[in-house]
Amino acid sequence: MDADFSHRPVDLRNMLEAACRGVADIVVGSRWIPGGAVSNWPFRRLLLSRVGNLYARMILGVPQCDLTGGLKCWRRKVLESIDLDAIEAENYAFQIEMSWRGWKHGFSIYEVPITFVERAHGVSKMSGRVVGEALVLPWRLRLQQRAETLHKV
Repeated sequence: MDADFSHRPVDLRNMLEAACRGVADIVVGSRWIPGGAVSNWPFRRLLLSRVGNLYARMILGVPQCDLTGGLKCWRRKVLESIDLDAIEAENYAFQIEMSWRGWKHGFSIYEVPITFVERAHGVSKMSGRVVGEALVLPWRLRLQQRAETLHKV
């Protein structure tokens, strides 16, 4: 969860309610499902996020609509099952990788609509390097999965 109130506390409450009801192992605050929204983003950033999420979903096959969002509730068993030392991503792409690894281990994902509000203070850490990592990582993960599958045969 972002500490600058870009993630609204009211949305966290809705996510925690879903998590406590046991609807899924991973509960994600999603900007990109019906009822979700983004406030005060320029068109370029909206486009980058929407296209980036679609790109990662298509390559990895993860059913989650908002792979790059940072508001998530994880069941302890999910985090314990993921080899956190094996996480390759260094930037925002770790959001994609963590969701993919949880899903790959067979854990369920449920998305709750949220409204993400652009920060009022500070600057984004988005850069060409961050975008580049997010472009390469889904392919690297998919190729790893394929190699693991072939190795098992």
